[in-house]
Amino acid sequence: MRTALVIGTGLIGTSAALALAQRGVTVHLTDHDPEHARTAAALGAGTDEVPAGPVDLAVVAAPPAHVAATLADAMRRGLARGYLDVASVKGGPRRELEELGLDLSAYIGTHPMSGREKSGPLAATGDLFEGRPWVLTPTRDTDTEVLNLALELVSHCRAVPVVMDADAHDRAVALVSHMPHLVSSLVAARLEHAEEAAVRLCGQGIRDVTRIAASDPRMWIDILSANPGPVADLLTDVAADLDETVQALRALQASDEAKRREGATGIEDVLRRGNAGQVRVPGKHGSAPRLYETVAVLIDDQPGQLARIFADAGAAGVNVEDVRIEHATGQQAGLVQLMVEPKAVPVLTGALRERGWALRQ
Repeated sequence: MRTALVIGTGLIGTSAALALAQRGVTVHLTDHDPEHARTAAALGAGTDEVPAGPVDLAVVAAPPAHVAATLADAMRRGLARGYLDVASVKGGPRRELEELGLDLSAYIGTHPMSGREKSGPLAATGDLFEGRPWVLTPTRDTDTEVLNLALELVSHCRAVPVVMDADAHDRAVALVSHMPHLVSSLVAARLEHAEEAAVRLCGQGIRDVTRIAASDPRMWIDILSANPGPVADLLTDVAADLDETVQALRALQASDEAKRREGATGIEDVLRRGNAGQVRVPGKHGSAPRLYETVAVLIDDQPGQLARIFADAGAAGVNVEDVRIEHATGQQAGLVQLMVEPKAVPVLTGALRERGWALRQ
């Protein structure tokens, strides 16, 4: 691939353009808001000049509701040899294109499974997709050359290609992305009018649960409007679980010992099912989940503290697999939780204590 046209320079489009440009591809940028395209170009994602002729690959990064119309316009104008979109829903756009009577041999639906809470070109990074799954949904009509161009794009973005049926993809993202986002928003919504004294007690748990609720509602209305059925089906199941959980909690308030035992059993069941589901979440780099142990380090909220901890861990020959930071309420201090291999715990704790760090047991 020597040339590409990115149509839509938001977070995903600009991030893909940055990755392509960094690998020597000449990238042309366009957006319904020319200012977005100019911003992306200024970031080094390519040029907002119109290509002189058809490019190798057109990447449509428009909202799901506009994907089919944008693709149809690009294909009718002959802007590229191959076309793909990066929308989070795949079945609907393809059916819309079929209804328009277009030849879909030059098209493949794709979906990079990566993103951020922020949107727009200024939130983009060239490594956004690195190590993340990138779903491809080819059909028997898809031209081999187009599939190869899509695979080349995925390779340039250092993502991991995953081939799926379009409708199976939509059911899957409803489960692992769309439904969890709504549940996160429902939890976060309980904080809107909560007492300030209660909100000030927020710890890492509530931050983890509500993090994705910070996303742009307009973007999510587009996404959910394109995949409402599978999401509604999943939420129906969640609602049934919630009803049973509420009944179990009410039973725990009962004066009757048998009812309390029944309630405890119900709560234990949902917690154990949660354990069983959580262990199925892929681990680092998509591999099987692994158990890490936590080394908790108390730090002052000052510049350079994290860099020092990582440098000291590196000097001890310990790889930090993951990290979490919990800030102390009302204090310029925090707790850094370093996740490491169990065998590395004594090495890391010894090295950090030797260098003067305060550890929490």
